[in-house]
Amino acid sequence: MGLEDDPFAYAVTKSGSVRVSRGGRVVVTVSGARAQCLIASLGVSEESDQLLLAKATGNYKRGNERRPKA
Repeated sequence: MGLEDDPFAYAVTKSGSVRVSRGGRVVVTVSGARAQCLIASLGVSEESDQLLLAKATGNYKRGNERRPKA
């Protein structure tokens, strides 16, 4: 299951925090300066938004996962 099947969603609160959710559940709430940088970067494209949200949650491929042997 990837981002195409289950994308991240976000909501900006009145206080300036960003609530990031996936599958209807809040995964993380980003606040402070980090939230302001995230808000400024969002809205360019759906693909870049998904990447930014994944990085904000820490749920993205780091490159060190094991690959199945062929």
